[in-house]
Amino acid sequence: MQIEVLHIRDCPSWTEAGRRVREALALTGRDRDVIHFRLLESVKEAALVPFSGSPTILVDGADLFPGGERTSRLACRVYATPNGLSGMPTTEQIVDAMDARGR
Repeated sequence: MQIEVLHIRDCPSWTEAGRRVREALALTGRDRDVIHFRLLESVKEAALVPFSGSPTILVDGADLFPGGERTSRLACRVYATPNGLSGMPTTEQIVDAMDARGR
């Protein structure tokens, strides 16, 4: 499984989102999978990938949380979580999304 976290420099959530992805991988026995982090520095770069704001978590090139509007704007992303809106999904949401994809 190829995992990539797309992020922008000014988004404070990407580091914690990466930590949660690592935790989700460990909880599901996938802790050997490597997470790649890609800093998007321009609108042009963002337009070339399935980016829905920072952080966007991709699994095998697809957004792990589809439904977010794709954008080339260098903006932060908001996720709906059980505790309200947040700059990243919960670890449990990441586990559930990976399981739903059969990964």
